[in-house]
Amino acid sequence: MRKVLVLNGPNLAQLGSREPDVYGTTNYVDLVSAITAEGVSLGIETDVRQTNDEAELIGWLHEALENQLDVVLNPAAFTHYSYALRDAAAMLTKSGRKLIEVHISNPNAREEFRHTSVIAGVATGTIAGLGTNSYLLALRFLAD
Repeated sequence: MRKVLVLNGPNLAQLGSREPDVYGTTNYVDLVSAITAEGVSLGIETDVRQTNDEAELIGWLHEALENQLDVVLNPAAFTHYSYALRDAAAMLTKSGRKLIEVHISNPNAREEFRHTSVIAGVATGTIAGLGTNSYLLALRFLAD
């Protein structure tokens, strides 16, 4: 079975209670369950992880590179300023692996500082603003 890393950046473990008007009411445990179930239906083993630590997230991208895994990445706040994360993402995509950047909300419909993604330019694609369905759509793309 093919394996995909689904990586989540800072504050995403607080889903359901963090700004439900922006991020919805689905909690993190339910998000992981939905991702896992969608992966099974697509024949994909999903390894879903969350961290508030930039270095850990970069390490996981290095792991994906070493193991030649595709990645679904919600970089959260790191989206807007982490050039180190961007460099790790670029290494992955330049190796031929796919990296789909996802966002639950639409960053372009929010505060101006959220309009810039340093990740988008090296990602295979970006899915944003579709709630937690953004993750499921990313998995469907990777399954094709």
